Amino acid sequence: MVSTYKICIPPALRALDALSEILAKGEAHCTARSIDPAVMLQSRLYPDMFALTRQVQIASDSASRMGARIAGVAAPVMPDTETSFGELRERLTTTAKFLRALKPEAFEGGEDREVVVPVRGGELRMSGLDYFQAHAMPNLLFHAATAYAILRHNGVELGKKDFLGPMPIQQ
Repeated sequence: MVSTYKICIPPALRALDALSEILAKGEAHCTARSIDPAVMLQSRLYPDMFALTRQVQIASDSASRMGARIAGVAAPVMPDTETSFGELRERLTTTAKFLRALKPEAFEGGEDREVVVPVRGGELRMSGLDYFQAHAMPNLLFHAATAYAILRHNGVELGKKDFLGPMPIQQ
């Protein structure tokens, strides 16, 4: 039987690591073309969508809250003060460190643990597995994919492999 930890944490770490590498390519693109990084960081796909910086912050929050809620621990709170590619990558590193520090034992029974998610006007209550499948992982991937799309739209040379990150190969 596959553990809840293995279902949740490795894919979240893979998404965070890939997003960090995508941001590094975005920063290199700005440097090579003498583009003010602030312009790229404030780019968005459509006027009513969040800018690149906010997409990364939400991806980070989605990952840390997912791990915390399913493990039954408090999620770290990070202020949304990043203004550079380096600061965004550091935020992703901090999020990944938090997820790596969670003990697999804390996830035992997490698939059935009730998770409460605050939403406008109330809260959603669901099992840990439903939360992971229907909310947490789709939200993380949506914001990571949108960050990728913003950079790609702005000319950063990225491909599908950049979004997916390295394949986990069993030896």
